[in-house]
Amino acid sequence: MTYYAALLHMIDPEKNKEILPHHIAYLDRLDEQGKIFARGPFTDGTGGLVVYIADSYEEAMEMAEADPHVVENVRRLELKEWKPIVSHAE
Repeated sequence: MTYYAALLHMIDPEKNKEILPHHIAYLDRLDEQGKIFARGPFTDGTGGLVVYIADSYEEAMEMAEADPHVVENVRRLELKEWKPIVSHAE
């Protein structure tokens, strides 16, 4: 199991409002399948982040490219393998 961070840079804020419900529904379905580690918007309105769980970069790219925000050219996709580092405060 590998994590892939999809940075979704905002291209069209107006069209984003129209596509957002489709984007959320798409991610909800993947979340139910255990394919999402984390997701959410950037607070400055410049886009958002989805961390996919996949067996390969290709699988993660397929999921990321099928996101309605990417399909509808509302946001620009940047996908990188991500290695989480968990610290345990004592």
